[in-house]
Amino acid sequence: MPRTRTDSHGRNGAKAQRRNPVIAVAGRSHPLARAAVTRAVEAVLRGEQRTALVSVSFVGRERMRSLNARWKGRNEPTDVLAFALTGPDGARTGDIYICPWVAAREARARGLPLRQELKRLLVHGVLHLLGYDHPEGPRRTRSPMWRRQERYLREIR
Repeated sequence: MPRTRTDSHGRNGAKAQRRNPVIAVAGRSHPLARAAVTRAVEAVLRGEQRTALVSVSFVGRERMRSLNARWKGRNEPTDVLAFALTGPDGARTGDIYICPWVAAREARARGLPLRQELKRLLVHGVLHLLGYDHPEGPRRTRSPMWRRQERYLREIR
């Protein structure tokens, strides 16, 4: 898959945990401009006062189904998956996979523009990378993580 890196260099003497984020965007097509992806990811990292190396991949429904089956045990495509790692220096690294096909279905069902739903999934994925979680089911939208997510969405529109 092609990768584009947005790389900012930190100030001299900055600790590893305070490095500026590096964001890679991958996939055959990008339903959001790379700049919009970068802005959304950076807004969350800045708001949480964290830094990370983040890879965002837009994948088709079959690839997402496969990832969801392998890692979550659910043999169906989902909207977003996030996988976090912490490096030996304490730096956060993570991969976010977004399925635009599922996002489009959810956006239509909620009467939202697709771009808005894709930004929501980006923010949601970054929050998961940073260790946030939410309950499943109807309580999900009342959780602290969901409220935090929606606050960031209002900021990045």
